[in-house]
Amino acid sequence: MHTSQLDSNALNTLESKDHEPTVYLNGAFLPLSEAKVPVLDRGFIFGDGIYEVVPVYARRLFRWPEHLARLKRSLAKIRIDNPYSDSQWLALIESLIQQHPWSEQFVYLHITRGVAKRDHAFPKASKPTVFAMTSALQAVPQHVRREGVAAITLDDQRWLHCDIKSISLLGNVLARQAAVDADAAECIQFRDGQMTEGSSSNIWLVRHGEVLGAPVDHRILEGIRVGLMETLCHGCGIGFRNAAISREELFQADELLLTSATKEVLAITKVDHKPVGEGKPGPVYHRLYEAYQAAIAANGANPQAIR
Repeated sequence: MHTSQLDSNALNTLESKDHEPTVYLNGAFLPLSEAKVPVLDRGFIFGDGIYEVVPVYARRLFRWPEHLARLKRSLAKIRIDNPYSDSQWLALIESLIQQHPWSEQFVYLHITRGVAKRDHAFPKASKPTVFAMTSALQAVPQHVRREGVAAITLDDQRWLHCDIKSISLLGNVLARQAAVDADAAECIQFRDGQMTEGSSSNIWLVRHGEVLGAPVDHRILEGIRVGLMETLCHGCGIGFRNAAISREELFQADELLLTSATKEVLAITKVDHKPVGEGKPGPVYHRLYEAYQAAIAANGANPQAIR
């Protein structure tokens, strides 16, 4: 696929339906209801693929180079050839963004190994399936920001390649459902007694004014907000480091935070029905939230206009 194809052939199919989201699938833009994937696609059969989620503010991608770099790392780790050049990825996504009415969006990219006879081993020849869609990015309600959210703790039952942003997410799904069943917003997972991450977020402990995160290794996904949090902390004069964090240390935290593409940074104020610190969002959270909004503004968006 060439960028020119995105700009001409694919864009000619965009106006087929007025009120249905447009998605991208294997070289064409089309209505969501018309997007079909063969049942022998290895993503459907094996979960053999990777994905990426990119936030968009004022129609501008936020930290796109970091997301693209992670997408390429994930593809390389599972040995799927990157189907597009950097410029083609950008043209695809920007075209998709412009076909929807929302100023704030989040783009979902999904790449599988493609269609092949069902066999666990890699097919000798297959063409990757590329799917992309975008949805409205909903701001976290202000009362949630004022009060924070609840979390539970769980043993980490997932596989040992969490550094790959794999579409095989059953472990994450079960963890998230456990949180929902407990009327909580997220779970905080532990492997061998050490904190890893949430079901769909990175987790941060604040102690004596310093922000601590889990070591960046194969046990966690290196969330884009990992690098951003370090940058924001340094800009605010807040200490930052990665360290092994036990359950006992978690319950002694002054503050707990979660970060994700869709929730930005959010305070956790209750864990396993016990208050965190004073039971309300703390000063480090407030400073980092404001710094996050400044980073959005520096990217070309007006945070006050979108919240």
